[in-house]
Amino acid sequence: MKTAILASLIAGASAFAPASSGVKTTALSAKKSEALPFLPYPENLAGYVGDVGFDPLRFSDFAPMDFLREAEIKHGRICMLAWTGFAAVDMGARIYPLPEAYEGLTSVTAHDALVQQGAMSQIFLWITVIETISTISLIQMLYEDSGREPGDFGLDPIGFLNGKSEEEVNRMKLRELKNGRLAMLAFSGACTQAVLTQGPFPYV
Repeated sequence: MKTAILASLIAGASAFAPASSGVKTTALSAKKSEALPFLPYPENLAGYVGDVGFDPLRFSDFAPMDFLREAEIKHGRICMLAWTGFAAVDMGARIYPLPEAYEGLTSVTAHDALVQQGAMSQIFLWITVIETISTISLIQMLYEDSGREPGDFGLDPIGFLNGKSEEEVNRMKLRELKNGRLAMLAFSGACTQAVLTQGPFPYV
């Protein structure tokens, strides 16, 4: 009787034991991110220029990589222009004839003044138009297999890529990515320092 009770208890407990799949897997055997070696490598980044496995929030798991790369390139380009313009104004650069309302403005104080003058509304309007038009090409790239690469609008008036091999083209793309990533950080830092110090360039 005791033997039968013991056998039934063992059988019941075995129902809660994890089943063996026959495949040995360990966290250590998975490929690790080059940028963050303590995290697994995001597989969807493979094949893209500038890939170092940096996607700690795993955006690439639920958003199309072409969309993410387009957004990264666009923000990088904007910030390269933005940092240059922001610093140039605080170093004395002006477009003449300068409206009287803009006299004595810095890059920080210009925002509120341009809002009052209506200039910011015009900028917002034209950026909206440009973004709406560019969204068409983005949709075609993502859903209609247009063949366009992320960030490629066929704009190369100086011919940087003419006659270049695929390796050289990828090297140029990597340079743009790295400079864009640096510019995003630099512009954020410049804005922060400019507000905190209320001083001219270099905001120290």
